[in-house]
Amino acid sequence: MRFAIRLSVVLSLLAAVSTGCSWVDDDLSDCETEYTLDYELRLVTNMTAELQTQLSLDTDLAVSTALKDYLSNIFTDYAHDVDLGFYDVEEDSVLLYRESHIMDANQTSYTIFIPVRQYMHLAMANVSRNQELVFRGADYCHRAQLAQQETLDTIAPHRAGIFTARLPMDIKEGEDQQFDVSLYMANCASALVIDTLGSGIRDMKVYLGGFATGFNICDSLYRFNDISPLVRPDRIEVKGSTSLCFAAAHFPSREPEVSKTIIDVDDSSTIPEGEDNLWKAWIYVSLPDGTITQNVLGFNSPIRSGHLKLLKGKVYTNGVVATEDPTVTVSIAIDWVPGLEIPVDL
Repeated sequence: MRFAIRLSVVLSLLAAVSTGCSWVDDDLSDCETEYTLDYELRLVTNMTAELQTQLSLDTDLAVSTALKDYLSNIFTDYAHDVDLGFYDVEEDSVLLYRESHIMDANQTSYTIFIPVRQYMHLAMANVSRNQELVFRGADYCHRAQLAQQETLDTIAPHRAGIFTARLPMDIKEGEDQQFDVSLYMANCASALVIDTLGSGIRDMKVYLGGFATGFNICDSLYRFNDISPLVRPDRIEVKGSTSLCFAAAHFPSREPEVSKTIIDVDDSSTIPEGEDNLWKAWIYVSLPDGTITQNVLGFNSPIRSGHLKLLKGKVYTNGVVATEDPTVTVSIAIDWVPGLEIPVDL
């Protein structure tokens, strides 16, 4: 599925090369040349197909509706904020100009004044809505990175879809030019739907891990650490259902071969058998007798940017969670005694 937002942005560029114009000038009438940048948010996602495939039964309707509502802030064609950076293309690629705006709209226009020259342009949308992320290295193009808070054991999910773009721009004096900037989604989402009918369990807690800890905007590459914070998915309230539903937005998992941005809706590729799982879910089930059953689910197919991965399962009276997905591995510890409050290693 593909959605688009077109943001028409008019740049008034100061021709500072031969006219003697400076960043600040009382009379700019002889220095201004208009150029156009068209920004388009391109959401390529499998969300609708995943929900329809995994939640196709009539009994799943309430869960599907609740998940659609929760994910509406993630897989959306609406941009809340936009950050525009223009970098030098020589030496350290230092930041030359930057602007941030609150959009809250599908279309908007800005007037920006920057000198005629070559730039590497980086753009981000919806970053301010994700408090668990920090924007690092903003002063240099190749260091600009969106990174997770790494001082915590667990982190909350992303609260909005993150879109980024990068585009070389050669601004030339006296020429009519138009630049098209396509922003693609940099995060994704996962959901677990666990049927509790007849289980008699007291409670369930879920943690997710194995995702990227950072995203280099200029190179469109993800960064991974050996030990990283686990994601605490939100529990989604589903009225009239015996299922517990957990969902979270986060960065993608590792790829079987390389970790990078892939705009693709094919979920067929899996890591070769015998290698480590690409990402995991820890499910802790509290039973009436006070014991806890630990279930560690290992996923062998990657979650890519713009994707949703949904897994259905069933929990039994002993706290064991079973799934019909043959690509998911399960490790079970009955009467589990925690050494730490949560797991920290993948």
